[in-house]
Formats: sequence, structure tokens, C-alpha cells
Amino acid sequence: MPTIFRIAVPVPLPRLFDYTPPRGGDDAPILPGSRVLVPFGRRQLVGCVVSSSPVSDVPAERLRPISRVLDSRPLLDGGDLRLLRWAAEYYHYPLGEVLAAAFPVLLRRARSAEEAVRRYGLTDAGRAQVPDELKRAPRQRQLLAWLQAQAGDVEEELLDSLEWDWRQVLRILCDKGWVAVRDCPLEQPAVVPGVSLHKPGPALNPEQDAAVAAVAAALGGFKAFLLEGVTGSGKTEVYLRLIQQALEQGRQVLALLPEIALTPQLEARFRERFAVPVGLFHSGLTETERLRVWLAAQRGALPILLGTRSAVFTPMPALGLILVDEEHDASFKAQDGFRLHARDVAVMRARLGGVPIVLGSATPSLETVHNARRGRYQRLQLSKRAGEALPPRVRLVDLRNQRLEAGLSPALRGAVAETLAQGEQALLFLNRRGYAPVLICHGCGWVARCRRCDANDVVHAKQQRLRCHHCGADQALPSVCPDCGSDDLRPLGQGTERVEQVLRSFYPGVGLARVDRDSIRHKGELERILDDVHNGKAQLLLGTQMLAKGHHFPNVTLVGVLDVDGGLFSVDFRAGERLAQLIVQVAGRAGRGDKPGTVLLQTHHPEHPLLHSLLREGYAGFARDALAERQAAGLPPFSHQALLRGEATERSAPQVFLQELAEWVRRETPEVFALGPAPAPRERLAGRYRWQLLLQSGNRAALHRLLEKLLRHAETLPAAAKLRWSVDVDPADLY
Repeated sequence: MPTIFRIAVPVPLPRLFDYTPPRGGDDAPILPGSRVLVPFGRRQLVGCVVSSSPVSDVPAERLRPISRVLDSRPLLDGGDLRLLRWAAEYYHYPLGEVLAAAFPVLLRRARSAEEAVRRYGLTDAGRAQVPDELKRAPRQRQLLAWLQAQAGDVEEELLDSLEWDWRQVLRILCDKGWVAVRDCPLEQPAVVPGVSLHKPGPALNPEQDAAVAAVAAALGGFKAFLLEGVTGSGKTEVYLRLIQQALEQGRQVLALLPEIALTPQLEARFRERFAVPVGLFHSGLTETERLRVWLAAQRGALPILLGTRSAVFTPMPALGLILVDEEHDASFKAQDGFRLHARDVAVMRARLGGVPIVLGSATPSLETVHNARRGRYQRLQLSKRAGEALPPRVRLVDLRNQRLEAGLSPALRGAVAETLAQGEQALLFLNRRGYAPVLICHGCGWVARCRRCDANDVVHAKQQRLRCHHCGADQALPSVCPDCGSDDLRPLGQGTERVEQVLRSFYPGVGLARVDRDSIRHKGELERILDDVHNGKAQLLLGTQMLAKGHHFPNVTLVGVLDVDGGLFSVDFRAGERLAQLIVQVAGRAGRGDKPGTVLLQTHHPEHPLLHSLLREGYAGFARDALAERQAAGLPPFSHQALLRGEATERSAPQVFLQELAEWVRRETPEVFALGPAPAPRERLAGRYRWQLLLQSGNRAALHRLLEKLLRHAETLPAAAKLRWSVDVDPADLY
């Protein structure tokens, strides 16, 4: 039996740590993929066994034993570990922290997977206590009374609803013998063999049939497909047929979506078609729910897993197919911490696991289009809307010299009125929440700015608050100017809250639903609003990009985009691509079924070439031209990038640190260009100054070789201790 175990520990160090077997343990083998509790400095941390060896480079007297083996069997198999090691190497992130991110929160604690849920219940002595007698301990009295009001044992997540720090108080009640702690096993579903259909699907058109046949022929081996279909072309039905084929072979299916808001609709389609368990995995669930789904998938008891970015590493021993819907969506890319791109990780998972993957979109990313052109992905096209539905009519509304009411032109207001009069629904899109993006003093010109960021505060009129949408800082809406004392404070511009107010005055008595992060705060709220739309209770929809993605509104015949100009002028070279995708996606909400649709795009720049390209040739023409521009400029996907970010409370610290790295890169290799350093477009964020250094190369391998050396070199620089810094491989946002 090997005597040394190499363990990944959740610390920001890019290495494994050697440990000896636990003292006095049994002879049961400790296999890779098992969680263990290990001493690390003065702490006890939950790590994961990655490999074993008979020898160690560490002197024997410095080796420490594993404290405890937490699982009776490995939770990760060899394929899971290969994928996680690849992700750690590709994104240059510590393996221990990558592994920790792959486990549900409850498995990052020192409890066995079989008994990972901790419950608290009153003892007989606790039930006999009278809370009002605890007059000198108000928190104890409050918690005891709350526990006595519960029907039975409670989990930690229910205690979190108290919204105050109950843990110390609970420990006191436990010490008094009034509360007992129990680690309880999760109820797990049985393994479901085969597939059972609730009902068969509709007949496929020739393009759908060809797409299903192509992917079905690849089941059992790796192949990547781009399923490019115009909005309403029936991509979901293709997914359903492919899932059926995989289930008939006894395989599991992983389906990824970019946002929680899209899961209810696709979940309903899955459950309507298949009489098998469908698991959800996203941040909107409780930790216990996430653990239950994770373990069911890991046991092979969950045929279909539908999740967001965090689901990409979920173990599935019988995985046979991966689906990535809306593959172009920026939400698949993490913007902090472990900055993975779930779509790219999913492609590698399919490659390592030998299964096909389907990337679906009406507006595929330029990287994916490029891969299809090069033959790395097989392109499957759905060029017609399902049911012979006509594409929407798209036209530009010139805002120049127009009298606007909260951003609404006379043409758009008239079109909305006409649509509502015909008993149809209209959708208005504005990707800016709040009441107004600026509060200005008409007396002296003062503008409300965030004290911690280089950004304006946003007016939220209903709550009478000023909020920073970057750092979350919040303050009361002032009644007078803090500079001159004038009470003539005026909100400029409009967000969804202000537009809603104006729409209610224009169309009194019309059911209006607003969908943004401010209006959708609680579980089930989005589903309720979508139900109102489908049953006709809400005739007018207003929202941010939450409404632009994947939703099916058969009675919506008018879509209005209030402001397309924001994406036409940006420091980010991807801004045009995102705007084109957004316009096409929003336009796709109009005129499904047998009702034709109209899309109105409001702009001050109706002559802009991007808009004309979209209207004349659609997204395919835009993608062709944009890729030609990227190639001429040497930008991704024709080159590869990594962004080094530095931030500190002292303004000069990130500049000095990144300047040293830039000079080192220029000396080290001519294959990688160092661009910068330069301040981030929004230099100050949450009280910290941010600079960045962009590394770019036409050779991906050369870039990654350099990053390995750079990370080691950076740790030796004295300036590194004065700031927080990070590496973002394949950055999606350059700010």
C-alpha cells in the first residue's frame, strides 16, 4: 500500500501537499477522489486525494498524517480528476481551490457525504424551558422560542432565515443541553433505468431531423456540434430528441444554461416529455437541495441534470451527452475567483469523456463560428422558424429631433397602442435598471457619484435610495444638493423603473410586468410573471436582458428596443458582437407561432454600419464581417489573451507591480505581446484602484508557457505583497 498521499488543499498555492495515512486507521484503501481532513498549519482543512506514491520529496520528519478519511468511497472518479486538473492548469488557478469549487458547499465541511446535512432539534429539557424566563439573554430567548415553534428538527439553512448571527447563541443552547445536533443522511432516489416518455414529440422538419441524426450517430464518442438556429426554429425539440436517444442507451445528460431565469421553461419542457427524474443545479437552490442533486448525479441516479455554470463539474458516471444552450452568453464566463468559461470546460469534458456536445445558439459567439469554419465543430443549421412562422420585420426608429417621453419615441408609443388594441402583447427592452442613471443639481451642476467608485449613483425612486450598481453602496436619496443647498435635484435618463411609471400613465388599465433584478427578488417570482404573460394577464412586458434570452412568448407581436446606441461606442472590442447578439435575441421574442412580428430599434445613429449589416444580412453577415475585422486586427479568435489585473487601496501599487511584469515579459519572449499596463476603464471600484496588463499571442502554447513562468516570477516581487492580483485566461471583459 502506498504510504504517501498527494492531496489538493483549498489554499491559494499551486501545488499538492504530501501526507501519510491516518494513525490507527484500518487497512481500507484511500483512493483518488476521496475527501480527507488534514492538518494545515494550525487549521484542519478538507482536501481531496489526487494521487499516491511510495515516496515523497518532503523529509519524513516533516510529513503529517491525514486526520480523518471523510468518505467511504471516492466522490470523484479518474475522469472527474482529469478534467479538474486540466481546468486548474489551463486557467492557472490552484488545484485545491478548483476542487473545492467543484464540490457543493456542504461537502467542503468535515462531514461524510452520507451524513452531510446537519440538523438541530430541541431535547426534552429544551422543550420544557419557558423562553420568557430568559430575560437577561434576549437572543437565547428569541432562538429558543423560534425552535419551539418549529414542527421538528431544522437545518442550518432554515436558521439562516433569522438574518442574525445565531451560531454562537445556538452553541450556548447546545452547551445547556437544550438543543441536540444530528448529522443526518440524505434521502437519495433509486437509480432509474432506461427512459419513459410522457408523450411523443411533434414531427420534425427536415433540418431538425438531419440535426438529430448527425448527433445521434456520434453518441458513444467525442464530437462537437454547433446547432445554429434562428430564434423559434425548434432547437429545444432537437435537444429533447437527443436526450431521448441518450436515455435509451442508459446514459445521463448534462444540459447547461447561462442563467437561472431560463431554467423553469426548459425544466418544464423536460418534465413534460420525460417520465424520469430531472435535477436542477444552480445558486438559487438551498445548499441541501444542491447537495441532494449532486449526490444523485454522482451515483448515476439522475438521468438529466439541468444547471448553470456551476453544474459543469458535477460527476455523472454514465454521462452520454452534453448540451450547452445559448452558448454565446457571457454569463458562462466567471468574472471573479476561478475565472472559468463553462462552455469551454464543457467542450473539454466532452473530449476527455468521449461524448458528443451540442452548442446551441441563434447568435453563436465568434469563437464558436470560427471553430465551425475550421472544422473543429460540425455546423448544424435550422434556418426556418418552426411551424413556418415568418421572421419579424425589423426597422430603425431615428431618434434625432424626436420628442421622447422616458426614452419612448412617438413611433414606438403608437406601435404599442396599436398592438394592445389588437389584443396582442408588446415587449419593451431597456438594459438599465433603476429609475435614472444620473441625479444632477440644476442649480450648480453637482452629480451624485459613488464615494467608492468611478461611477454615478443610480436613482431608485420607489425606495428613495441612491445605489451604486458596481459596488452595491447605498444611501438615502438627498432632498437638497450637498454642494449648494438647492432643492432642484433632477434625475436624468431612464431606467426600467422610470419607463414603467410612464407606461402606466400612457396605458392605464393595461397589465404590465417588469422583469429585472430589482423586481425579481424572490424564488418563484419570475415563474409567476411568466405565467401572467402566457395567460394574458400581462399585456405589456418591460425588462432588461433577463427577458432577451430563450423565453417563448407566442402572443408578443411587437418588440421595442429603447436604446441600441450604448453598444455602438465602447472600449471593448467585443461590444459590437454583444450588441448584435442582443438585438437578434430580443427580436426573436416577436411574432412566433402564426402571428407576424415587428421589431423597432430606437437609435440616434441609424446610419451605423453594424445596424445596417444586421438588417441587411442578419447575424451571419455580421459575423462574417466581424471575423474579418478581428483577423485584420489580430484579435481573438485569431490570437489568445490573458489579462493580469492588479488592485489596491494605494493608487500606485498596481501600476508599479504590473509595470515590472510587463518589462519582464518583454525581456522573456518575443512570442507574447505585453499591452500596458494601463488603468482599467473604471479605475476605482469599491475603494480600490485597478490597473491591468494584457498579454496576447498568436500561439496559445507560448502564452501558457509564459504564464507558468510569470506566476512564479510574480511571487518573488516585493510589490506583489502590496496588492491583490489575478490572472484571467481568455478574458471576456477588458475592464
